[in-house]
Amino acid sequence: MRKRLATWACALALSMCIASTGAAAWRPVSLKAGAFDPPRMAPGFVLQSSAGGTLSLAAYRGKVVLLGFGFTSCPQVCPTTLAMLAQARKQLGAQASQVQVVYVTVDPARDDAARMRAYLGGFDGSFVGGTGNAAQLAAVYRAYGVMAEKKAIGTGYSVAHSTSIYLIDRKGRLRAMMPYGRLPADYVQDVRVLLAE
Repeated sequence: MRKRLATWACALALSMCIASTGAAAWRPVSLKAGAFDPPRMAPGFVLQSSAGGTLSLAAYRGKVVLLGFGFTSCPQVCPTTLAMLAQARKQLGAQASQVQVVYVTVDPARDDAARMRAYLGGFDGSFVGGTGNAAQLAAVYRAYGVMAEKKAIGTGYSVAHSTSIYLIDRKGRLRAMMPYGRLPADYVQDVRVLLAE
């Protein structure tokens, strides 16, 4: 009887060890950005690319994608965010080739592919912009929960919009959202975590 209890206790201890190891394997990684738990596939889209041809999110499978929404006439938030992303990419060094910044316009009336190419190129030549007609873009905004609303300013307008950056892993899964104003080091840390998986 004693031998049977010892065997049972040993088996229980082993199973608990295996269970705890499995739980550790499924534990969410530590990210600076707000993590999606559990991760889900990032909604796919096809838009007109600032690099020419079509922009497909699926084309960047195997890379970490930093997906943002903004517009070329944005006075402060967009240039600040893009400058941060450009600095983060520099800090990544050789790993930068495994990262793709994708920036989708919230102002298709003004942001054609050529304008986006010139604008994004001022921050980093690797950045790719996406544009399209209002219906195409509205579908992308809905899929990502992005707000984009025109605001009249004098005889012109601006666009109030969501400012977070989506982090998409190499398998195409939404992993986190980085809020506006975070430092390049925060992006570097999270990108390195995702690249190490």
